[in-house]
Amino acid sequence: MKTLANIIIAIVAIFHVGILILEMFYWNHPVGHKIFAMTPEVAQASAVLAMNQGLYNGFLAAGLFWGLIASRLDVKIFFLSCVIIAGLFGGLTAKPSIIFTQALPAFIGLIALKFSKH
Repeated sequence: MKTLANIIIAIVAIFHVGILILEMFYWNHPVGHKIFAMTPEVAQASAVLAMNQGLYNGFLAAGLFWGLIASRLDVKIFFLSCVIIAGLFGGLTAKPSIIFTQALPAFIGLIALKFSKH
């Protein structure tokens, strides 16, 4: 179960690296417009905010990778919890699907950690 938990955590971390790339580098690009369903005008007006969001997603990914590399249970729990909270907040305030794409995988990772032998 520990291996499964670590695989889930790695997937969550990689997903957040992907969000970083999208928000920091492709927000104001046709790819970003399509993925985030934005017009070029909206993307241009919000590009700086998106870069900031992307950076925060990068910090979440970095924390999860740190927990994996250092085999630190406390770090894994902390950063998975941060992802869950951010995913719930984003789902309630921005787009409901964020609950399923961000919060749910992190929650599954947290449950897998709970049942793994540390």
